[in-house]
Amino acid sequence: MKHQHESDAHVVVLGAGYAGLRAALQLDRHVRVTLITMDGNFTERVRQHELAAGRPAVTHPLSKLLRTSGIERITARVTGIDASARCVHTDTGVQVGYDRLVYALGSRTAGIADDVPGRVYTAESAAELRKRLIDAPGVLTVVGAGLTGIEMAAEVAETYPDWEVRLRTGGHIAPSISEGGREHIRSFLHSRDVHIEEGQHVTGPEDLDTDVIVWAASMTPNTQIAVAAGLSTDDSNQVLVDSSLRSVSHPEIYVAGDAASVQTAKSGRIRMACATALPLGRQVANSVIKDLQGEEPDTFKFAYQAQCMSLGRHDGLVQFVGADDSPAHRIVTGRLAAMIKEQVVRTTVRTVRMDARYPRVAGLIPGVN
Repeated sequence: MKHQHESDAHVVVLGAGYAGLRAALQLDRHVRVTLITMDGNFTERVRQHELAAGRPAVTHPLSKLLRTSGIERITARVTGIDASARCVHTDTGVQVGYDRLVYALGSRTAGIADDVPGRVYTAESAAELRKRLIDAPGVLTVVGAGLTGIEMAAEVAETYPDWEVRLRTGGHIAPSISEGGREHIRSFLHSRDVHIEEGQHVTGPEDLDTDVIVWAASMTPNTQIAVAAGLSTDDSNQVLVDSSLRSVSHPEIYVAGDAASVQTAKSGRIRMACATALPLGRQVANSVIKDLQGEEPDTFKFAYQAQCMSLGRHDGLVQFVGADDSPAHRIVTGRLAAMIKEQVVRTTVRTVRMDARYPRVAGLIPGVN
């Protein structure tokens, strides 16, 4: 049974990632919602390294996640936003008007295009990488030793032992992790014969003598459409928003997830992550609802608790952090950490499903608000 809307207002949500899908589901019941997304699936981006290592799939059909909602879904690529006319343009020719717009088009791997067939890949092309890894083994180099790069190197080394895996970074591995956490990461990688190359800058594929490159150096927000529409952005091209996540230049547009430039008193600058996208999606929904009711939206509040990473299927690291994401001394490692990380990842999908069925209850789930 579809929800009855409390208002005739129309909210268009761009993107069905962690932030966009959560915003759309939390807005349902209150307003008429149209969700525009490029395909028919919700993708667990935090499992892309598992996909490269043989996990069958990391997607969930939106048709199932939205079946109890009143959300209208349009499968198309957004090509532009006419902010003055409050209209979204798509590559199918469909134009969708809105009273409020939620921009949640996420981010992508920055610094390189994965367009060198059979040699250069990113986390986004993990399915193609898996096909390549099944072929004759060789040397694989992961560029970038943040959590994404480390998880990818660990997963590949454990699953494909015939491959020589290298992890290369211009600085030190895991810069956001404590020294004790880094020691555990190094120990695990050495146990899987991963060659760690620190202080080695890479400008492009031509710098590397390797059969396969997985580029995991940094992320960039998908804000080209926002910039073209005239929305104000910061030096990182994230959209500038106020304390309730409204665009500072276009207050009828709200921004959630990696596309938003957000700071809070406790956390400081919010980093791009699933852990921040879910609460940002919920905040945007709450802000839009209050806005349409003629009330001033609440200020977004957020504090970090931990960083979690997997090291293959049976090991991991939970790094406890301060409210500002600075690493504490306390860590959890080994199988317990792997179990915690798995439950954290599963909670993201559980939250989305709860949003669809019991949105008020979903708002009580710790760590996602």
